[in-house]
Amino acid sequence: MDKLNIICVDDQREVLSAVLKDLEPLSQLFAIEDCESGDEALELMDELDAEGEYVALVVSDHVMPGMTGVELLTEVSKDGRFVHTKKILLTGQATHQDAISAINQARIESYFEKPWQAEVLVSTVRNLITEYIFDMGLDHTQWLEALDQQVVLKRLH
Repeated sequence: MDKLNIICVDDQREVLSAVLKDLEPLSQLFAIEDCESGDEALELMDELDAEGEYVALVVSDHVMPGMTGVELLTEVSKDGRFVHTKKILLTGQATHQDAISAINQARIESYFEKPWQAEVLVSTVRNLITEYIFDMGLDHTQWLEALDQQVVLKRLH
């Protein structure tokens, strides 16, 4: 079975814990990793790629010391190894310009303001991982129970 990873990045441990708790229903089929900085996330992505694992999704906070979420997700989108990796930006303090930069430079697929609704986040993650699996040409059947069934049906027809 191919190993798909979700990487969650936030410098605030309590926020990171909340994201991990919300994504817990997906942890049976996907590896959910947590990082406290953009640099740590990029290092982890290098390690996972070197081990032949897939990085399906990065969920990142925006306002962090050092590298912002937009800067991290922009780096991810520029890296040819992660061209299909999906990106979600979480923020409590972003400006309108930050949101525009996230969409234009980082090519994020989704944007959530804090506090987010757990069920909407999980639904979005399911949708994006389903898209990732089909974009990568992977056999979706091994993850079928966790995927967005409407996306599966659309992609199969």
